[in-house]
This record gives sequence, C-alpha cells and structure tokens, in this order.
Amino acid sequence: MNTLFDVMQLLKKYGIFIYTGERAVDLELMEEEVRELYEMKMIEAETFQKALLLIRREKT
Repeated sequence: MNTLFDVMQLLKKYGIFIYTGERAVDLELMEEEVRELYEMKMIEAETFQKALLLIRREKT
C-alpha cells in the first residue's frame, strides 16, 4: 500500500465507497472506516498503520 488510491481500493474490497465531494471530509471518513475495520479484526495491524499514515499524510 503506497498511495491513497490503495487505501480506497482496500475500503472498496469491503464494500465501502466514500465520496462526499469535500476532500477533508472524505479523508476523515476513510480514517474512521479503516479504524473500524481494524477494530473488527478484518485488517492486520500493519495494513491499518500504513493506511492511517497515508491518510494523515494527505491531510497535510
């Protein structure tokens, strides 16, 4: 996982599509969804960490 697109593909794999039209809101929702996937043990810790890093990098 190297780009935000990869994070979007990860979410898509679980049937999660995020597009509100506002980038900042999209990033917040993506972070929330990734966190929930991790808490439900659907993704591994390494995947969770990489996804969060990419999302937070995009926020800045």
